[in-house]
Amino acid sequence: MRRILILGGTAWLGRAIATHAVAQGAEVTCLARGESGDAAQGARLIRADRAEPAAYDEVRHEWDEVVELSWDPGFVASALDALADRAAHWTLVSSVSVYSRSDMPFADETAELVKPADLGQYADAKVHAERITSARRGGQALLARAGLIVGPGDPTDRFGYWPARFARGGRVLAPETAGRHVQAIDVDDLAAWIELAGRTGVTGPVNAVGEELPLAAVLSAARETAREAAREAASETARDAAREAAAHDAPGTTIETVTLDDDTLVARGVAYWAGPRSLPLWLPESAGGFARRSDAAFVASGGRRRSLAETMRRTLDDERARGLSRPRRAGLTPAEEAEVLGV
Repeated sequence: MRRILILGGTAWLGRAIATHAVAQGAEVTCLARGESGDAAQGARLIRADRAEPAAYDEVRHEWDEVVELSWDPGFVASALDALADRAAHWTLVSSVSVYSRSDMPFADETAELVKPADLGQYADAKVHAERITSARRGGQALLARAGLIVGPGDPTDRFGYWPARFARGGRVLAPETAGRHVQAIDVDDLAAWIELAGRTGVTGPVNAVGEELPLAAVLSAARETAREAAREAASETARDAAREAAAHDAPGTTIETVTLDDDTLVARGVAYWAGPRSLPLWLPESAGGFARRSDAAFVASGGRRRSLAETMRRTLDDERARGLSRPRRAGLTPAEEAEVLGV
């Protein structure tokens, strides 16, 4: 039986990796504070604060695989010091944010990286983590450069904003989509590949990204998924529909998309990509290569991706369960959207 240690493993991606590894028959241990929740069913949780000197005492064993999820320089270094020589294979979950340029479509893993000057910055810290992991593990480490991760449980709200917003109905503000793309990978597809890559010994840097899709297609899929959900809700009995509406946000039945150009959105204080007062997934034209990374190495190493329609429906189901109108880490609030639209 393969023995896998996940450094983390109780939050979103880490928990998904643990779930897939358990399903493949592995003995899975998660080392974490446990503040994000419990370990996946079938996995063992060892509670520890990685800032403490004794954090790794209970896991100083031989492992078939160690998966590192952190980008904290101290955590990455201390884990390597304690465990680098005890693992047959090592996976660092990195990011496509390590690349210094975002204007070159279809760039592969040989593209130039950010020069780490400030390890408090995410991209710099990820490059630093890659460097020290490679220096310690050499050719036995996988640098999984994840792209935009989406799906149920997403804490960033970037992708889920759109199906949730269309599901609320009414006038929906959208950016111009011509020339814009999205490269999103479902969290469970990424987790399944990380487990497979560890089991089959994939090493080196790999862009673990989704299929390149036009932003227009992604927004269209979000809209159609919301409409389908509304039709399903309308087909229920009046009693059940009333109960659903009372317990959750009722899906919108009328949708009107209002498109504004980049200059107008920026002038009205709308931010790109993510965060407060943003239109998620919308990128400036100068970043046309950010969501168009080469996925050749990922596909060649066994990476598989479900359809956009399936991921969108999974995401909307999760959004409805969490509340369509809940506070979010990304997107526009109803009041902000109305302000930008001049309502």
